[in-house]
Amino acid sequence: MVSKMKENGGDVNAKLARMLLAGDVGGTKTLLGMFDPGCERPRPIAICADPTLDFETLASMVETFLREAPVQEHGPIAAACFGVAGPIVGEVAKLTNVPWSVDANRLATALGISRVRLLNDLQALACAVPVLLPSEVHTLQEGAAQPGGNIAVIAAGTGLGESLLHNINGQFVPSASEGGHADFAARNDRETVLLRDLTARYGRASVEHVVSGPGLLHIYRVTHPDACTARIDLKSAGAPAAITEAATAQQCPGCVAALDMFVDAYGAEAGNMALRSLATGGVFLGGGIAPKILAALGAGAFMRSFSAKPPMDALLARVPVKVILNAEAGLLGAAVFAARA
Repeated sequence: MVSKMKENGGDVNAKLARMLLAGDVGGTKTLLGMFDPGCERPRPIAICADPTLDFETLASMVETFLREAPVQEHGPIAAACFGVAGPIVGEVAKLTNVPWSVDANRLATALGISRVRLLNDLQALACAVPVLLPSEVHTLQEGAAQPGGNIAVIAAGTGLGESLLHNINGQFVPSASEGGHADFAARNDRETVLLRDLTARYGRASVEHVVSGPGLLHIYRVTHPDACTARIDLKSAGAPAAITEAATAQQCPGCVAALDMFVDAYGAEAGNMALRSLATGGVFLGGGIAPKILAALGAGAFMRSFSAKPPMDALLARVPVKVILNAEAGLLGAAVFAARA
């Protein structure tokens, strides 16, 4: 197993009988971690990152992690929680972009852990939001968070995830969503062109077809009637990043237009989420894309699309909007949930 293992301070000989096991299972990469639950924000003891498809099952990945984790006393683990990229029905998850089915009860038996819970990956990410530090977020709109308000979380990466933190008597309760697979609604002529292209390709257009890494490739195709002067290889795994770099460097007008459309659509969907959930406590952007395009998100188009929803534009102008910078926030959120399970 080739992994990126790191120790995060503290006594690595701490007894695992009081430890939490957490996982953030993504379509591309999976993070696993051991946490000390001694405070509101569980403290990481060991974290490992691996390509998800390097393993046949989640159980085999976790077993390998437990063997190689830099913790000497392997006693029983108090609880485990895994955020997975897919819907969960009856404690069983079928991952959207990975050929895995994960059953919480079978996983508990295989690992010998009495309490194992599964969360949608965005539900797990949402659990981390209340314990994030100021240094772990970047503000796009200061707004004015309402003490009793809900919080919405949206994350573009390999796919598009969405979740909501319901504020119930001052306690945030996370809920799962597959809103990224809802229909994409075109708002102008250029998005109508994109909508027609996606409908021809897939029979329908979802928001994830637009607001995601693959979505940027779809947009790229309709913004390049002529050759791309940046010579992007769309078959490359790094194509979305290459488009972003070409747009930022003003190398290609088509790439500039593609990133502009992506940011517009991302802002519009974030605003839609804020309205659907009445997220007066704030909207948080997670996922791997947002931290890499902070300059584009802060240039103005994102927030204009977010707020341009009369008669609710004044309401949206007061909603705090922030980007999550902590790349391990989903793992942290799974640990937070495990501590409370």
